[in-house]
Amino acid sequence: MNFVRTGLLSITMAACALPAAAQFRKPEDAVKYRQSVMSVMGTHFYGRLGPMANGRVAFDGHAAAEHADLIAALSKLPFVAFGPGTDVGKTDAKPNVWTESAKFKDLSEKMQAKVTELAVAAKTGNADNLKVAYRATADACKACHDAFTTQ
Repeated sequence: MNFVRTGLLSITMAACALPAAAQFRKPEDAVKYRQSVMSVMGTHFYGRLGPMANGRVAFDGHAAAEHADLIAALSKLPFVAFGPGTDVGKTDAKPNVWTESAKFKDLSEKMQAKVTELAVAAKTGNADNLKVAYRATADACKACHDAFTTQ
């Protein structure tokens, strides 16, 4: 009976550890992951919504809502890839990402909140609402990048 309990406990503990271990095989994989997410997010934010918010292209409420929803979903992804030991390889992250984790978490949560507001504003179908939310979101992104990246 003890053998069965020990076996079940071992299997349960191994199963709980698998998601964390399977997240990234190497620290370099985490760096690539977060850079990829940030790149796609930036493409939709600066390349798709930006021109609408800045009046360089005609406002399209449907497209704005789709891009904003995608940005909102992506905004939750990169932060798991800033774990211990992921300060390797070619990265724009400053060392303080790992030493000022509370500030990093705070700024990332503020950005995510602004991105959520952006998605709501985009769904109103009003270009002025998008413009205001876009600027606030851009400021939140900039605050984090100014504090924690070399670019």
